[in-house]
Amino acid sequence: MPKNFLKEYFMIALGATLVALALHFFYFPAQLAAGGISGMAVILSQFLPIAKPTILLVLNVIFFLIGFIVLGKVFGAKTIFASFYITALLEVLLRVFGSIVLTQDMFLNTVYATALSSVGMAIVFNYGGSTGGTDIIAKIISKYFHTDVGKSLLIVDFFITATGFVVFGWEVGLFSLLSVLFNGAMIDRFIEGTRTAKEIMIISNKSEEIRRFITEELNRGCTLLNGYGGYTRMNTEVVYVVLNRRQYVQLRNHIVKVDPRAFLSVSEVREVLGEGYQDISLF
Repeated sequence: MPKNFLKEYFMIALGATLVALALHFFYFPAQLAAGGISGMAVILSQFLPIAKPTILLVLNVIFFLIGFIVLGKVFGAKTIFASFYITALLEVLLRVFGSIVLTQDMFLNTVYATALSSVGMAIVFNYGGSTGGTDIIAKIISKYFHTDVGKSLLIVDFFITATGFVVFGWEVGLFSLLSVLFNGAMIDRFIEGTRTAKEIMIISNKSEEIRRFITEELNRGCTLLNGYGGYTRMNTEVVYVVLNRRQYVQLRNHIVKVDPRAFLSVSEVREVLGEGYQDISLF
């Protein structure tokens, strides 16, 4: 069994665990219908004499069946694993802790629920999975109404949250809406935070020394480009490299020592895929 396979599913399980903890200890006790399939479970639990984990399981099965019928086999094993892992863990938490209420404060429930779930979902997304549920409905809307999946998901979540206003009242509804808005922003931020890097272009007379430092000391690859100075009218060598923040600081300090007259252009890269970074095959 490939090493990457175990790592990917371990990280997906870790992310799904955080989502399950957010649901059991904060979303469910506070009745926060913050979009998604979990929000639907919170609302339906008010009308059905069934535990929320069971409702979540039934909804997952229904949505996956609809997805297979309407969209075909577009759902990977990682999405199926994550969604049903969350359901199983919620059942375990219910049996071990019961319907526990850690705090009656709606603000604290919203903050901790959003923080845990956004980190967890970001981890799952980073390793090529998703939590299923309303993602499927969003893809169906996108297919037939030709809208972006992100916008379709926002429509679905908004509808679920709006239903929460009717069922639970304005206060709970407003906190649910707040959770939806911040959850999406935090997921994007966490995903970007794990994938961002520094893109550096260096023009220097000491390009060979800089190249050796990158490859031998930082253990990174780089690309050498042929350039032609518009002012000097001379051929020059440009070093192109992508590094994490720590490595960039090391490189900058080295360049200051070997060539204080070097020219550096540094940009923030939102995502880096390929050898040495995120495995491109995950996507």
